[in-house]
Amino acid sequence: MHGDLKRGVLPGGPDTTVTQPGAEPRPAAGTPKAVGIVWALLGLNTLGSAGAKTIVPLPRSLIQMVTMGALVAAFALALALNRRLRIRPSAFVFLLTLLLVPSVISSVNLEVGFGALFRCARFALFVGTLWLLTRWWDGSLTFVRHHIRMYFAVLGSAAVGLVISPGAAMPETYGGRLVGALWPLTPPQIGQYAAVITGLTVLLVVGRRTTRGSAAMVIVPSLVLLALTHTRTATVGLLIGLVLAIGSLVLTSAAARRFFSWAVVVSVVAAVGFASALQAWFLRGQSKEYFTSLTGRAKVWDALLAAPRTTSEQVFGMGLGDKSFGGLPIDNSWLAAYHEQGLIGVTIVAAMLIVLTGVALLRPPSLPRACAIFLISYVGISSYTEAGLGDASAYLLHLALAASLLAAPAAAEPLSTATPLTTPAVPRRRIPRWARR
Repeated sequence: MHGDLKRGVLPGGPDTTVTQPGAEPRPAAGTPKAVGIVWALLGLNTLGSAGAKTIVPLPRSLIQMVTMGALVAAFALALALNRRLRIRPSAFVFLLTLLLVPSVISSVNLEVGFGALFRCARFALFVGTLWLLTRWWDGSLTFVRHHIRMYFAVLGSAAVGLVISPGAAMPETYGGRLVGALWPLTPPQIGQYAAVITGLTVLLVVGRRTTRGSAAMVIVPSLVLLALTHTRTATVGLLIGLVLAIGSLVLTSAAARRFFSWAVVVSVVAAVGFASALQAWFLRGQSKEYFTSLTGRAKVWDALLAAPRTTSEQVFGMGLGDKSFGGLPIDNSWLAAYHEQGLIGVTIVAAMLIVLTGVALLRPPSLPRACAIFLISYVGISSYTEAGLGDASAYLLHLALAASLLAAPAAAEPLSTATPLTTPAVPRRRIPRWARR
């Protein structure tokens, strides 16, 4: 599958040097392969430890040890790869760093427990690793391919669990929706990963950066798993994200125009011929009243907003927690940020999305820009029914990928003329014929 998804090596050298007059530019080295390992370790850290019961019971403490160990390993490996601490300016990572301020201020209150400070340390390591990785953010598709491979491996574990034990992979406690039977993954998680790599792979096909056969091996199983999760947010985010991303290429890409036309035809046929089946899948057997209340989320949101808070709690929040209120999940990134990081946290999260959107709109049409638009729009849509924009999560990793795609290509490292690598060859003196006798 991955034979055609090899990354293209583009310039990614240091960005702080200036070519001196008379100096020849030194060819920039490509992104080290170990950077993909760092990215995969960050993804492993964001998988979480809460979810369905697995075939082989895994203690939550063991899962937390693995995920936290993955983050520490990611930071250590990134530091080893970037020993000179060369970083590139990034407004997105800078805003993430600012988000640490209200997180720490609200978490130092020991009434919320030491868990909040531990989450702050985890968030700081996550942000620090991203800073170290910015050295290789050059607007290429390198990290897109790392992203696809990483989450395809996660989906592979869910598929293997489904084959081994269908009952454990689709338990009645989750309404028969697909969960992780080998690793505790929830249906929204699996749906999110499937939707994201499906969208990115479709864009690679449209941009002719991979073959159709290779892409089909990613897209088809991912869509099957997405359908088995019955995740509405991921499905809507995938469709709207692809419309916006491919729409950004329509004026400059004939392949995008053809794909867009075929997608419209297929959508109309599916809406007419399979309307009842699509409606049944979308409702998941729920009543329309339960559906309009967002499966009970609205009650939690109303209770959270109605809860009394001091001025300090309104400004800085209650401290980093498990994204729940009253023992129930908040399932909204904005309310979760308000609850844990206050109004300052909500403002910074909004600034992150606004900055990324603004930069994407200012960039000329290109495939990396289209991938960034897809990721930003998907995360923006998912933020309404999923939490994660205020802490280390897969959603922040999606936005970090978008930031890497919107980064300007790095400058080539200059070759100093003062210390030549080789001694210039001395031209041989030609001897006249009469002198050779």
